Amino acid sequence: MKELPQKQDKYKNALAGKNIPLLPLDNKWHQLFTQAEANPRIERLEEQLNSLIKRQGKLNTEKKDIRKLKRKLMDQIMVTVDELDQGVNQEVNDKKIDADKRLVKECNTKLAAYEKELAQLPKQIEEVNMQLMMATMDICYNKIKENTEQIDSLTKWIDSTRIELKKNVVRKQDRETQNRQLYSYMHDIFGADVLEIFDMKYNPMEKSNKKEEK
Repeated sequence: MKELPQKQDKYKNALAGKNIPLLPLDNKWHQLFTQAEANPRIERLEEQLNSLIKRQGKLNTEKKDIRKLKRKLMDQIMVTVDELDQGVNQEVNDKKIDADKRLVKECNTKLAAYEKELAQLPKQIEEVNMQLMMATMDICYNKIKENTEQIDSLTKWIDSTRIELKKNVVRKQDRETQNRQLYSYMHDIFGADVLEIFDMKYNPMEKSNKKEEK
């Protein structure tokens, strides 16, 4: 297996248009690191991406709140203008309108800043998510490569051991056959009493029966 290139530029064209999920929000991505250990680079990119995602959510929420406040201020201004037209509390209402207009202006300034930042965030999120994906691929690729090398080594050991096992089974069977024949001949020639004197207690039939009982 060839080493996975570290540069993501080579893959940008190939990945263009592909739906890459936001990895920190994907449970299966987190499960990857029960199989492969995370590293500081992964943790740093994940933290950076989470920060961007949270910032995007916060801006969207605050943008809604500011728009709601702006609508409320605009409604207040309309009510105050109506009161002015009716000659009610002119001085107070003039100040109130000025204050509300100033707040509306502040809302517009904040909304413009939020819109600008929100327009930039998707690209930033996509870029960091891409970096996180490439770092993930790098770690998993290296782990798969390491596992594959161990699998190949173990496969060779298993194949070698299997061959040696077969040879040893044949050797064992040969020795057992030889022992049975020797014991049988000696038993027929000398008899059981003589074999007992020489402490010839090997009984292949007895051993065979014990194996069958197990």
